[in-house]
Amino acid sequence: MFGGIDPALLIAALMVASVPILLAAVGELVVERAGVLNLGVEGMMIMGAVVGFIAAVESGSPLAGFVGGALGGAGLSLLFMLLTQVMQANQVASGLALTLFGQGLSSLLGQGYVGVKPPHTGAVPFGPLVDIPFLGRVLFGHDPLVYLSVIMVAAVWAMLKFSRAGLILRAVGENHEAAHALGYKVVGIRCLAILFGGAMAGLGGAYVSLVRVPQWVDGITAGAGWIALAIVVFASWKPWRALLGAWLFGGISVLQLNLQAARIGIPVEYLSMSPYVITILVLVVMSSGRGRAALSAPACLGQNFHATS
Repeated sequence: MFGGIDPALLIAALMVASVPILLAAVGELVVERAGVLNLGVEGMMIMGAVVGFIAAVESGSPLAGFVGGALGGAGLSLLFMLLTQVMQANQVASGLALTLFGQGLSSLLGQGYVGVKPPHTGAVPFGPLVDIPFLGRVLFGHDPLVYLSVIMVAAVWAMLKFSRAGLILRAVGENHEAAHALGYKVVGIRCLAILFGGAMAGLGGAYVSLVRVPQWVDGITAGAGWIALAIVVFASWKPWRALLGAWLFGGISVLQLNLQAARIGIPVEYLSMSPYVITILVLVVMSSGRGRAALSAPACLGQNFHATS
């Protein structure tokens, strides 16, 4: 114990706190590696939160809630896909509109579910491993989505680095004209990436409403989608760095709550805003000098593709 804070519980809590932004960040990382800039992550997350919550409450199954959340996020990403890939609308404006639309629609859908408790999401049964001193509390007492989030990081990393699909995705993001000349369906690949990103953001949103804050209230994601976007930049579009960034943000969020509980002599408002301030500072540092983060960005990021033949 350090100042009333248990390190094992702190680490375990930061792993849980990082799950929503990690899932959303991994999905957005894939979208941006395909050359698409989707600023609607917050909207897709909150749609996943409300659809997942409704699905879980009505079915009594947390699994149905997580599936519903993924489908809710993917469903909203269909609108972004239609606007940017079919109608060739501006990606930045479309993403911002998607967030506003998602926030309004989620508020409408969730009106009858305020104050309702969702079904409990249990921990993965690791048996005696849970009783291992320190490591048992840190690693073996979590729900399935904590482990799935890390697995998804590893899967996306392996896909981008070792698979043909990953090579094609990166080629589309770096030079869509060259990829088109080689016969790859640029729009089709980007559409699949957008759907994947939407599903991951929706899954992260469902985790917020079913596990992190097991209830429905308007604006429940509280800017987590914007943090996920920042983490993608912080990670220089690399999956394992996204994991570290999500854990950093999760750690800061949990630490400020623990410090508030310990009643230290720092105003609560300063502690509450600290995760967002730290995230901004990290982005400023990463973008300073010669812009190392910017140099790692996909060359065609945010550019619409117009087939010439």
